[in-house]
Amino acid sequence: MNRILLVLVFVFSFTCVKAQNFSTHNVKQGETVESLAKHYYVPVAEIYKLNPDAKRGLKPNTILIIPISKAEKPKTTTTITREFQKLKPHRVKRKETLYSLAKMYGIEEADIKKYNTSLYSSPLRKGDRIQIPVYKTVEVIEEVSPTKTYTVLPKEGKWRVAYKFGITLKELETLNPNMGEVLNEGQILNVPNVDVTEEKVIDDQYSYYKVLPKEGFYRLKLKLELEQAEIEALNPGLSETGLKSGMILKIPFTEDIKPIVGGSVAEKVNLIDSISNRNTKHIAVMLPFRLNRVDFDSVVGTKKSISKDPYLNASLEFYSGVLVAIDSLKKLGISLNVDVYDTKNSVGEVSKILQGNNFNDVDAVIGPLTSLCFDKVAADLNADHIPVVSPIGLNLKLRDNVFQSRPSDALLKKKIVNFVKSDTVNYNVLIISDSKNSAKANALKQDFPGASEVHSRKNKKGKDEFFATREAVSKGLKPGKNYVFLETNNEGFASNITSILASLIRKANPELEHEAVDIVLVTTNLNSAFEGDQVNNTHLSKLRFHFVTGSKEYNETEDISFVKSYKKQYKTIPNKRAVKGFDLTMDIGLRLASFTDLYTSATQAPLTEYVENKFAYKKKPMGGYFNDSAYLVMHENLTIVKVGD
Repeated sequence: MNRILLVLVFVFSFTCVKAQNFSTHNVKQGETVESLAKHYYVPVAEIYKLNPDAKRGLKPNTILIIPISKAEKPKTTTTITREFQKLKPHRVKRKETLYSLAKMYGIEEADIKKYNTSLYSSPLRKGDRIQIPVYKTVEVIEEVSPTKTYTVLPKEGKWRVAYKFGITLKELETLNPNMGEVLNEGQILNVPNVDVTEEKVIDDQYSYYKVLPKEGFYRLKLKLELEQAEIEALNPGLSETGLKSGMILKIPFTEDIKPIVGGSVAEKVNLIDSISNRNTKHIAVMLPFRLNRVDFDSVVGTKKSISKDPYLNASLEFYSGVLVAIDSLKKLGISLNVDVYDTKNSVGEVSKILQGNNFNDVDAVIGPLTSLCFDKVAADLNADHIPVVSPIGLNLKLRDNVFQSRPSDALLKKKIVNFVKSDTVNYNVLIISDSKNSAKANALKQDFPGASEVHSRKNKKGKDEFFATREAVSKGLKPGKNYVFLETNNEGFASNITSILASLIRKANPELEHEAVDIVLVTTNLNSAFEGDQVNNTHLSKLRFHFVTGSKEYNETEDISFVKSYKKQYKTIPNKRAVKGFDLTMDIGLRLASFTDLYTSATQAPLTEYVENKFAYKKKPMGGYFNDSAYLVMHENLTIVKVGD
């Protein structure tokens, strides 16, 4: 997260290849780890350390990472060529054959026939006079580099480079330890030294899938609905190398495969390097400050007005982040003309603003926050094709000019369901819900038909007590791995269930004939019930509680430029609203400075990421744009950490 934010404040130079600590080797038939260790003068253990799959044996055409920093000698290759010198006469003696003559003169039988064409049709006989070619042997010894440098192309992400050179993402990262999270156009990388004709080409008519740990052809058949032969046909050489974790596979085009999808895969881009339009950008910010309700007669009165008005409080927090972003953009040389309007959370006031001001040259509108006011602005500006970006709205009417920056609940649910389905280990699913979330439980039952269910108990009047017994929960669990979906908005019920689940985790005990019970807690809808004081965070960490969210939490202990600037200006740390104001404004400003307009940026900049938020806009066929990115996170050691990319 620290590196991502620093990109927004400081212009940095491309990462160049310096000391090369690792190299690659393309395995040939019959080679072993031991033979390669001798060839490269490195310990066998070092090769196994970087290539754990090699312990199961080497397969031809597999790429191995070699720690050349530990090697004593460079790899060399010897090329032997022959130069024709002269012809030497020879009279054939008794019992001499082409084979014996070839051995005698150190040449091939074909060489003798080449200069004695009669031997192609007639056998060699005693007394024949033939000509023996004499060659001069030339031996050339040269050092061969097993890797070469590669210059990153525009909009080229890590997985594309890995696929092009037939290596896994981890192998690419090993070869380039200082590569960074996002590749930049012109960046220099170390890659296997394969011939240009052997480099693979990305075809946008197909999708591309990253193989997960321990994932075999059977699991891929269930997930991708493709037979092993079909996958191998699309990926030449796969039948020899076998599947490897992190390997990129070419598959038929689909809209559903995660985490990598087709040619339009969301790859993080750094817009700092794309700034090309230095013309002044005109942005309008519309928020419900409701300043007409503020008591400005005294400081005490003003503070009281702010604390009592949730709209004013939310607007000020969001706008504080906007101001820091404007300052950061100016430092990058991006000139902004920003108009700020108080919508007063009134559609009538919004109408007055639109009628009383000229929006023809506005490049983008941020806000309003509330749905009715937002729809009014979007509807009136749609005819002029002026983009309107919603900071927090959900289920908006996606007109052609609408950008919904907050990912939908449907996306959050889909991502957590796909996470569970992608697990290659056999697992059991248990769905626990209260009566208010029965519809979500039923939908999950469709995704996991074999799942068990536990519902919160009801009293005699049929009213939900938001409670379940330890016995009921225990019956739904099985030895081994269990994914438990908890769907509730009730803090007491969340506390009840997480406490029970934490107590049911069990390690294997052969003496008592106890099998291990592993539990991973997940939910499709994170809400305040999981964040209340009644819920023990120790239990959530023990259960490795996973959920999907539109924004991750920044780490206050990290040296983040935005946080430092914010604290310097406002004497406090930024909350989530302030961070969203910063992230959204930075994104819009950089998109406008890097492309002709916001619409073009949606396709040219597939994914951008800032302090807590990332944006990957996709367009509905008959409508506007929605953010198709979210974070999978989990509780670990009493903190929340990001899972995967």
